[in-house]
Amino acid sequence: MTDFSLTAQHTDGDLALVHVAGELDMATAPRLRAQALALIEEGHRHLILDLSAVTFCDSTGFSALIGIYRCAKTTDGTLVLAAVPDRLERLLDLTGLSTLLPAHPTAAHALVAHTPSPDTANSSDNASTCGNAV
Repeated sequence: MTDFSLTAQHTDGDLALVHVAGELDMATAPRLRAQALALIEEGHRHLILDLSAVTFCDSTGFSALIGIYRCAKTTDGTLVLAAVPDRLERLLDLTGLSTLLPAHPTAAHALVAHTPSPDTANSSDNASTCGNAV
């Protein structure tokens, strides 16, 4: 099993940057999903996933990204990808999900592009429904 790590860096009240490293597969995708959903529940409804150190992503990793996207949307949040590996980028393009999951060349670009949104009073109230999002 390849090393896998997640490092969350909170950059703003409702924004979190998550660095993902290693293989994103059946063994590790649940960790990514759980940590991302926990961040959303904590009020960080805008997530940037830095995938620059992801070495592999299978269908369960892909599914985790979709689940995170759905959960973020239920809280009026966003999911943005940064430094997407070529193979995953092609998969996102082929499935049409690249239109829903904007990607930036680097995490720094994604942070600069993030436009803070006005606080929505009950935006985190919907986060508890994300546990079942796939």
